[in-house]
Amino acid sequence: MTAARQERSDIQTGETGTGTGGIQTGTTAKVAVVGAGSVGATLAYAVLIRGAAREVVLYDVDTAKVRAQALDLAHGIQFMPMARVEGSDDVAVCAGADVVVVTAGAKQQPGQTRMDLAAKTVGLARTLMPQLVEVAPQAAYLMVTNPVDVVTYAALRYSGLPRAQVLGSGAVLDSSRFRYLIADHVGVAVQNVHAYVAGEHGDTAVPLWSSATIGGMPLLELDPFDGRKPLTQEVRDAIAHDVVHSAYDIIAGKGATAYAIGLAASRIVEAITNDEHRIMPVSSLVNGYRGIDDVCLSVPTMVSHDGAGTLLPTPMSDAELTALHRSADALRAAVGQVGL
Repeated sequence: MTAARQERSDIQTGETGTGTGGIQTGTTAKVAVVGAGSVGATLAYAVLIRGAAREVVLYDVDTAKVRAQALDLAHGIQFMPMARVEGSDDVAVCAGADVVVVTAGAKQQPGQTRMDLAAKTVGLARTLMPQLVEVAPQAAYLMVTNPVDVVTYAALRYSGLPRAQVLGSGAVLDSSRFRYLIADHVGVAVQNVHAYVAGEHGDTAVPLWSSATIGGMPLLELDPFDGRKPLTQEVRDAIAHDVVHSAYDIIAGKGATAYAIGLAASRIVEAITNDEHRIMPVSSLVNGYRGIDDVCLSVPTMVSHDGAGTLLPTPMSDAELTALHRSADALRAAVGQVGL
């Protein structure tokens, strides 16, 4: 997708949207999704079906696709919480949005790393962000496009917005994968696993084993349940590998990830529109955190209607902190390579 404008072509349906002024909360909110591809459409679907917004708009310069996606979503409104859906090839459709989610960008190909996409997606952010900020200056901006940490840094730079107002989906999906893999090995519900991944959403991601818990018990001190195998170093290494590389397996098998990232991003949107003050490992600008400065990466962060708030000083082992610094260095180098 490019940011070039085309003649406007809209699809509107459902209940008339409410006016916006500042960030609206709950079902009064308007959410704009930039990019009508598989991730953008899945995200819009998740936001609608969870009732996270009263108005959902999609913006894409591919007129036929954005019209089709909006219609497909609109035809299911009867079975969802009441909402208004609109699709357009004009950026003005995003006007007054409370949250703008950017999913547009070059598609990651099999064998390609997220960092391989950096130059194209940073160029998109350079063009797109000023246009979006012009029509939705009060919105919280959630970047989903990969490499998301570099794109978040670029979006912050090109938008001129305050730090809190621009965040990335970061390691929210990585943390979900981490919890799923732990739960599957240990034999408990994934909702009972509390564990985070920090750093880059990518190859230098850092699973935080030392602070992971199940039922209030430190994970690494937990005895195996029901004859399950212990969480040995070999098992932990395999889980850490799968957290990072499972996306490549999905891309090789079906061409792209969509469902899990759509759900993860919709949950971040909910934390913003509902002013939840929820702790999530989103990507945001880090300065003075554990000796790390001037880079966007993920650490457990309070997410509310203000966007990315307080960074929590989550306990880390020496090895984890070293790995986090290594991840920050890799991201800083990537930012430099694209001229930021």
